[in-house]
Formats: sequence, C-alpha cells, structure tokens
Amino acid sequence: MMRSLFSGVSGLQNHQTRMDVLGNNIANINTTGFKRNRVNFQDILYQQLQGASRPTAELGGTNPREVGLGMSVASIDTVHTQGSLQSTGIGTDLAISGNGFFILDNNGEQVFTRAGAFGVDADGTLVNPANGMKVQGWMAQDVEGFNLLDVSSPIGNLIIPVGEKDPAKATTFVNFASNLDRRIPEIPEGATPLEILQGTWNTQIEVFDGFGERHILQVQFTRVPGETNSWNAAVVVNPDAEVLTNTRVWAAGDDPEGDDTATYFNVNFNNNGTLLSAMDWDGNVSEAGQVALYVAFDVPGANADEEGYRHQFMLDLGQVGGFTRSITQFAEASSTRAVEQDGRPMGYLDNFRIDQMGVITGVFSNGTSRPLAQVAMASFTNQGGLEKAGDTTFRQSNNSGLANIGTARTMGRGFFISGALEMSNVDMADQFTDMIVTQRGFQANSRTIQTADQLLQEVLTLKR
Repeated sequence: MMRSLFSGVSGLQNHQTRMDVLGNNIANINTTGFKRNRVNFQDILYQQLQGASRPTAELGGTNPREVGLGMSVASIDTVHTQGSLQSTGIGTDLAISGNGFFILDNNGEQVFTRAGAFGVDADGTLVNPANGMKVQGWMAQDVEGFNLLDVSSPIGNLIIPVGEKDPAKATTFVNFASNLDRRIPEIPEGATPLEILQGTWNTQIEVFDGFGERHILQVQFTRVPGETNSWNAAVVVNPDAEVLTNTRVWAAGDDPEGDDTATYFNVNFNNNGTLLSAMDWDGNVSEAGQVALYVAFDVPGANADEEGYRHQFMLDLGQVGGFTRSITQFAEASSTRAVEQDGRPMGYLDNFRIDQMGVITGVFSNGTSRPLAQVAMASFTNQGGLEKAGDTTFRQSNNSGLANIGTARTMGRGFFISGALEMSNVDMADQFTDMIVTQRGFQANSRTIQTADQLLQEVLTLKR
C-alpha cells in the first residue's frame, strides 16, 4: 500500500510538470519564433519480489516478479518544427524558411533565435528593439571602389547608415550601341533646314564630371557626301549652353588641346552593317578589336590651376564586326536605346532591402544600389540540445554542438524571407487534447492515492 501511495505521488508531481509545460506552450501561442516543448514520461525503479529462474530438466523457468515504484519525466524536448510565416510588409522583419537561427549579441554573449522582428536603432545598428540585442553578420568592405562581402571573416554588428552619402562618380565611358539608318539621305550643298534635319541623326546622353554635375553629351551623325557606309559625327557637350563648352575628340595620341577642329570623328561600316573603324580629325584610326575614341571637355567653374579642370572619358563604339553592344548601320530606324554611361551624381541612402541570402542592399537617391552587409545564420548538429534563455532565444549547450556559422542556403541552412515573421509552432488543438489527457492522468493518480488510503484505513480498523 505504501508503494502505491508513492507511485501515485510521483504520477501527480510529474503530470503537474507536464501541465506546466502545456500552460507555457499555450501562453506563447502567439509569440514570434517560439518553439513548443513536449514532456515524455518513463517508469523508474522496481522492487523485485522474486527473480527469474532458469529452466531445468524437471521444471520450466519462471519470470521475475517486480513491483514498480512510480514514474518520472524522461525528457522535456524542444520541438523545432517550422512555424507558419506571417507577412508584415516591414522590410526589417525577417523569417527563416528551413533550418537555422539568427545570431544575436547579448552584451558580448552569442545567443540564437528564430524571432526576426528587427529594427534599426539611433546608431543605425540592426537590433531586436524589444531587448536591444544586436543582429550579427558581415559588413561590406570597400576594395578599390567595390563593396565586397567577406563571409570568411568574423561576424560583427550590422550597421545600416541611413542618410549616408554615396559619392559622385565621374563618367569614364559612354557606350554607343545604337543603329544608324542607312536610308538617311546625304545633306546636299545649300541644303534647306528641312533637308539638314532629315539628314541628321541626333543622340544625347547625360554624362557627369568629378563634381557629379550633369552635362549633355550630344553626338550628331551625318552621312559623308559621296561615300558609302561612312558617317561624320560632331561631338558637343552642353549644346544649349550660352557659351559652348570646350570639347575635344581623338582616337590616339595626346589630347589635341587648343585644336578647334578636334570635335569631329568619322565612323565606317562594313557592307553587312557592322562596325569597321573610326577615325579622328587628325587621321588617327581605331580599327582593331574594340573601337573607341576619347572625349574631353572643360568643367565649368573648375579651377584651371588644379587637376580635374578638364574631364576625359572613353567613347566606346563597340567591337569590329560585332552586333551586340556595338554601333551598327542597318536599314532600320535609327535608335539610341542602348546608349549607356557609368557616371552618377552624389546621392543619399534612402532605403534598403534584404534578399533571401541575407544580403542588405542599400538603395541611394541617385539611383545606385550596392551591398551594405549580410546577415549570418547559425546551424547546430543537435538543435534540440539548445538551452532556452528567455526573450525567445537559445544558448549553446554541451549537447547542441558548436554553432556552425555561415550564409543562408549552404550546408543545409534555410533562407531568409524579408517582410515576414515566423509564428509560434504551437498547435492549439494538439495542446488542448494533450491537456485533457494530462488532466485525466492526474485524476487517475489521485484516485490511486485515495484507494491506498482507504486500504490503510481498513488495516487500522482491524482491531475493532
């Protein structure tokens, strides 16, 4: 009877533990990134009344006689199944689809979480605004003008410098991949304004000096009188300015500074409409491989005594015999759809976005974008071995294994989804069903204690 009493007590205690876990699960049913727990039971010690006996020639063997002494909690597991994803539309909210954890810095300690409700603090640091823990990853490094992400380097805080300046970049090349309509007529001597207009193809594109100031590069193409497949091109920078900008064009050699005739060049085509060569006004020819000329113009307002008072860039006409990204001459309407240049004005960081790899790309007011940082992701050999540390975070434990830190979509890790959050993986129907089973188990164990008490009462009344 005493054994059954203590067995009942162990049942009551451990079913209460299971109820505590269920209560915590239900309390966190709407907690972002929460992972539910489950309780597993096991039996404990047995009192052996009689051991097992071996069979003999006369008698068969007998089984042991054992009385159980109750039960205990075998484990309280964390179930890391995927929670549902809820769209929030907030760019700094992140969810992980698949395996992996965000890495947060908690005052020097690394903790891990699936809750990605992040934001930017006053210093531009990407943090969990609920507790100030800082999201970890890699900042982009400026290497010779390019922003590169070195994911082999140690992780650190991620800073998004909203309002940071993107410096102006002077134009270094202009690519003319346009088409000149071979049906455009030559301009005759004594041509009327209408004939001049009909015989001229005018192209314009913005270029930028070292200050980031915009200039209009105008190139006017006209057919060379009396020649086939040959065009003259007149180059002017800022054609609408009151005082024309001093402009020079050349194919090779030194800048022909001071030569007022060096604003023209000649371009020639093959009979199949592809580029053959280009020649500047001094007869210098570019006719092999990539055909290019050079253009320089005086920067208005620049100090002539300092470097940079003149700006120079390459005018790329394309590949000899090429069609893609090359100027051509076909019997189709003239076009400038593929004219491009690499300059830009100064801009400010207006916005940013985060892709599935966790790369944070800054979007600047001058139309440029570049990578700023990348969010790191951690995975574990045994994620069930992580310790819950509060604030919906986990700590590394002796049985979780070391954190394997890297990028998304590598080594079995999942990927990031921006503008969404992972909800709790608690299933209400499952928890309520488990609660009923737990309640009945508790009631049954209480009945065991009551019945054992009645038996003891009967023993005490035997003397009567």
